[in-house]
Amino acid sequence: MAVAVDMKFGQMSLDQYDQILRKMGLRQGGDMPPGGISHWVAKSGDGVHIVDVWESREVFEKFAAEQIGPYSQEVGVTEQPEISFYELHNYLTK
Repeated sequence: MAVAVDMKFGQMSLDQYDQILRKMGLRQGGDMPPGGISHWVAKSGDGVHIVDVWESREVFEKFAAEQIGPYSQEVGVTEQPEISFYELHNYLTK
């Protein structure tokens, strides 16, 4: 079942986010990694707010363990994000 993943990184900058995206081989406006459906990011208060839709929580957690976590540490993000999951009733794409 598809899930929305709401991530709030309290001490991350948009520059750090951009560095992580490049390390993942992703680009602004590009395709999602396998299992990802949609993604948006915005500056919020003292950090960054990201909301994704993934095919399943398990697919997201594998991606997070293999890429988001390690690359975040590489660019100096030391604080764990606040993460909420929502099982989706529906989502729309282009």
